[in-house]
Amino acid sequence: MTIQILGTGCPKCKLLKKNSLAAVEQLDGDVRIEEVTDMDTMMEMGMLVSPGFAIDGELLKMGKVLTTEQVINLAKSRMTEA
Repeated sequence: MTIQILGTGCPKCKLLKKNSLAAVEQLDGDVRIEEVTDMDTMMEMGMLVSPGFAIDGELLKMGKVLTTEQVINLAKSRMTEA
């Protein structure tokens, strides 16, 4: 599973990345973090407001900094779908 942080490196993007890294430490399985900074890619994924949060290329949230717990819950729900 790949958690993607979409944004240009603003403070909110950095905080979302920090929370996502903390979540990955608590998750079982092969989970990695990827930063997406290319504006064209972000637009193609449907992001209108940063930061964006996606898992395996599917944009799930935008414009909010998710907590570590929220990231864990989203990742776990995706793991059970697979």
